[in-house]
Amino acid sequence: MNRLHADLARRGLLRPADGRLVGGVCAGLARRWGMDPWAVRALLVATLVVLPGSQLLVYPLLWVLMPADGAAVAAARYPVV
Repeated sequence: MNRLHADLARRGLLRPADGRLVGGVCAGLARRWGMDPWAVRALLVATLVVLPGSQLLVYPLLWVLMPADGAAVAAARYPVV
């Protein structure tokens, strides 16, 4: 799991400590894509209307897989070999 977190952190997919409402997934995706977090949240809701239930599976999965901003720093400092 640490290798996956490190790979996502290298790609810029991190859940920031600031600007999060629930888990920080939308804020992290917005920061990675250079968008406003509210725009990503609106897209999430719009997708929920079109594809009901899909975000209820995707959001928790991303919450678990995307490392928190501080955790990524710690993982980069102390890599697991």
